[in-house]
Amino acid sequence: MDNTKLTSKVGYLGNLRTEMVHLASESRVCTDAPPDNHGLGQAFSPTDLVATALASCMMTVMGIRARDMGLNMEGSLAYVRKEMYANPRRIGEIHIVLEIRGIDDERSQKVLRQIGLSCPVAKSLHPELQQVIDFQFV
Repeated sequence: MDNTKLTSKVGYLGNLRTEMVHLASESRVCTDAPPDNHGLGQAFSPTDLVATALASCMMTVMGIRARDMGLNMEGSLAYVRKEMYANPRRIGEIHIVLEIRGIDDERSQKVLRQIGLSCPVAKSLHPELQQVIDFQFV
């Protein structure tokens, strides 16, 4: 593998924990298995990161479009809940409430909804995974 093109590396720390390193920035994130899967739940689980990445990606692409439109959605928040399914164990549903601040007009809200729903993470997830997204413009 060409190491110059790597995004990250992941090390197994033992006790069902990993440490991920973003190679360009050296930013680090640890994971822990959840209590319902033999872990302690003291950090994001890998499936928590998938669900959270969806919200982060949606807000990022919406932020890009808002900036391009001369709008500022700083202070916006996303609340994430994931539902695990069994047989096979997988993420079955991701529920996200997006509280978008600073966007008052309907046209801009419509554009941002469309952009958010078509973010790269949303388009990368399996179609059977239910993405339940609630946009709240506050």
